[in-house]
Amino acid sequence: MNASSPLTASPVRTDGGKDRSRFYSGLSAALFVPAALAAVTLLLSSVRVSGCVTYGVQCTRGLPGWLFVWSVGFGALALVVALAAPVLRLRQAALGAQLLAECTALLVILSYYA
Repeated sequence: MNASSPLTASPVRTDGGKDRSRFYSGLSAALFVPAALAAVTLLLSSVRVSGCVTYGVQCTRGLPGWLFVWSVGFGALALVVALAAPVLRLRQAALGAQLLAECTALLVILSYYA
């Protein structure tokens, strides 16, 4: 009596869709420069830092400058790995390392605020 065909099940995607780790890696690298410029602008808007830059008074040391250089270098290396790696897990790990390095570099910039 039932002349309809049995239901055909569509295959279920288990990979969660399209991998966007390369896109997010490039996006975070592109947004790092505006974020760094915004952090420097925020610093220069404070009375203490602008007085330090203008008059040389109340200058405090933030985190060491080598930490900024190493963070930016490590972030650039992680960007290259995230863009060039053929394995998904390696790209995702490189993206995480890149974000951590960029946040560390921004923290070094903002450490001069205190």
